[in-house]
Amino acid sequence: MELDEFRTSLDAWLDENAEALAPDFEGSGTLDQQVAQLDKVKQHAFDAGWLRWGWPERVGGLSGSPLLRGYLGEALTARDLIEPGLYSMIEVLVPTMVDYAPPPLAAEMVPRMLRGDETWCQGFSEPGTGSNLGSLSCRATADGDTWRVSGQKVWTSLAQYSQRCVLLTRTGTPEEAHRGITTLFVDMDTPGITVRPIETLHGVAEFAEVFFDDVVVPVERTIGEVGGGWAVAMDLLPYERSTALWHRGALMHRRMDELLDELPEGALTPAEVGTVFQQLYAFRARSRATQHRLHSGERLGPETSVDKVLLATAEQALYELVGDGLGDDVLFGDDVAAQQWRSEFFYARAATIYGGSAEIQRNIIAKRLLDLGSDR
Repeated sequence: MELDEFRTSLDAWLDENAEALAPDFEGSGTLDQQVAQLDKVKQHAFDAGWLRWGWPERVGGLSGSPLLRGYLGEALTARDLIEPGLYSMIEVLVPTMVDYAPPPLAAEMVPRMLRGDETWCQGFSEPGTGSNLGSLSCRATADGDTWRVSGQKVWTSLAQYSQRCVLLTRTGTPEEAHRGITTLFVDMDTPGITVRPIETLHGVAEFAEVFFDDVVVPVERTIGEVGGGWAVAMDLLPYERSTALWHRGALMHRRMDELLDELPEGALTPAEVGTVFQQLYAFRARSRATQHRLHSGERLGPETSVDKVLLATAEQALYELVGDGLGDDVLFGDDVAAQQWRSEFFYARAATIYGGSAEIQRNIIAKRLLDLGSDR
């Protein structure tokens, strides 16, 4: 299906099913409500075929361009049917499963994720590694036809809701750094896994720390080659900064429109508003080019760090504008709208940290795109 036909048909379906798809809560709701809403929308969209477009037939898809997936997430976000950060786990994890998982495993598992029957999480970060994935220490030791995993992960989004985890483990020596890492696909109900949610500044326990105590994982749940986990991670991270960011950009545009509707007259100057519009559209133009590179079959790489820097800058600028324009209503208001603005205002403080900090992204841009050499 071509994008124009997909867009027209999807928009008509969303109009026809607006009542069935609508959230049953006001504002942003609780995290429990957001996850339940996402699962509901995914089920309806998958069963109607929309969530199958843009994915290979070998994993239950209907084929077609990745642009179809991009527009679906954009349309759902623009209509306030999903929270794009939660929805993004599809675009972050499923492409890597398609590319690296054993074909029977991908064919079995991907439809469950797309339909909302399961939630998956991404076990990358550790307490002592920061942004240096090459120094991770969560260890997987071979034991016959199984791995035995012990260690800890942190900042694991939605771990408390997840049935599966895409997990980076150390299978070589620490001295091997990124060459000694292997990716596993772990069932979260396996004995030995403990999940402890972490409440963040905006009052939501979106993240968790996850402990693995001699957790048994079948060898057939290895994703990619043994010792090839770095390649899997480097494939996954650009997806985290491509279509997923396009969907978050759709949220920023919607919230900008809603902010302008709520602003008291004269609260902001045209120059203040125009500056943020410019940043939002600079990101949109850049992200659109990334979507079309996916459409052309190109492999994404370090250039997606530019997308991440532009989005983080635009997101923080937008919510600075919210603070300047709405003032005390954001900081102290008790109504649903004020609570939602306040939660998002605080969450935006982390925009230059989550998904790779701005400093790390600029280092990648400098060294791998501009050839400016080592930062030592």
